[in-house]
Amino acid sequence: MGYYDDHSQERYKEQKGKRGGIFLASLVGSIIGAMLVILTIPALAERGVLPYTIETNRIEESTSNNQDVIQKQISYDVNTNTTKAVDKTGEAVVGINNIQSTSFWSDNGDSSEEAAGTGSGVIYKKEGKKAFVVTNHHVIEGATKLEVSLIDGTKIPAKLLGSDVWTDLAVLEIDAINVKTIAEFGDSDSLKMGEPVIAIGNPLGATFSGTVTQGIISGLKRTIPVDINQDGLVDWNSEVLQTDAAINPGNSGGALINIAGQLIGINSMKIAQAAVEGIGLSIPINSARPIINDLEEFGSVKRPYMGVDLRSVAEIPAYYQEEALKLPHNVNYGVALRQVVPNSPATEAGLQELDVIVEMDGKEIKDVIDLRKHLYQEKKIGEQMEIKFYRAGKLKETSLTLIEEKGQ
Repeated sequence: MGYYDDHSQERYKEQKGKRGGIFLASLVGSIIGAMLVILTIPALAERGVLPYTIETNRIEESTSNNQDVIQKQISYDVNTNTTKAVDKTGEAVVGINNIQSTSFWSDNGDSSEEAAGTGSGVIYKKEGKKAFVVTNHHVIEGATKLEVSLIDGTKIPAKLLGSDVWTDLAVLEIDAINVKTIAEFGDSDSLKMGEPVIAIGNPLGATFSGTVTQGIISGLKRTIPVDINQDGLVDWNSEVLQTDAAINPGNSGGALINIAGQLIGINSMKIAQAAVEGIGLSIPINSARPIINDLEEFGSVKRPYMGVDLRSVAEIPAYYQEEALKLPHNVNYGVALRQVVPNSPATEAGLQELDVIVEMDGKEIKDVIDLRKHLYQEKKIGEQMEIKFYRAGKLKETSLTLIEEKGQ
């Protein structure tokens, strides 16, 4: 049977007292720890030390009890070089309405006028009560009336001062009372490949007026063949800028500007083929300016005149080159004279029908385009021009004095 003595009982009491002390100390420690956590949480939350979920819960709780919470609206500064350029020049780009008369047989002989086409233009000058707009010749061609639409929708009657089929440019005059912005001319000769540019115009008419597209200069001094009289033969090679900025029908005559907002080209055409994308063409402003000045001042372009009707030798069958023109076998280039205008510089220089011009001022002339480029781009009215030509198989020389072309 068990038993215990006085010493055992004392040891039991001592151990029981120790266990009670440990329990009491643990309880007190837990209470103190809990109080420290409660007091510390707000401070930690303020410092962002607590986990995201705890901070979020605290914020949600505080906002749910606050009926006067103010929400902040964040705005962004979107001003860039592009937006600044558009702000500078955008309002100078206008719409052009080509209005033509239509008539039809009826009992009372009615006739009407309707818009035959739309395009774009650029206000480049304001002088007194007048403002001047440059656009394309093909935009205004055949019009009986012209109307300019400003960026705010205001429509103004326009007067055609002059147009030029060779460069596809035209100049209009409008009342300047509502004109606030004019375009600043840039320098198209200083453009670089890859330079950013912006096209502004009215593709597809008024619905998309003031459309802005951006791209780069994709090519400089591109040569594009042009058939002026639609006879299937190339009459002229236009030198243009190439850009991948979107240009669509209705953009013709609009502005191509650089990143400084300066006018560096007049948008003229695009390559419209199913397999082609991003080839827009623009007339360089340095080439356009002398044409614009002549059209504004004289109503036509002042060009030197010879008085001949031309045909490239390369377009004439070999049989006629030999039998009619009597060219040497090694001469298969040049320009044949189909007609010489009476009392013209060509007549006075002794040139005749079937003569073949092969050289001007020491430069070889291969075809009609070469001749026109030399005449229109390198010669002036009143200057003398040295010519070498074949007549009946013999090489001859003459000189003529250029006069101003009439009846343009």
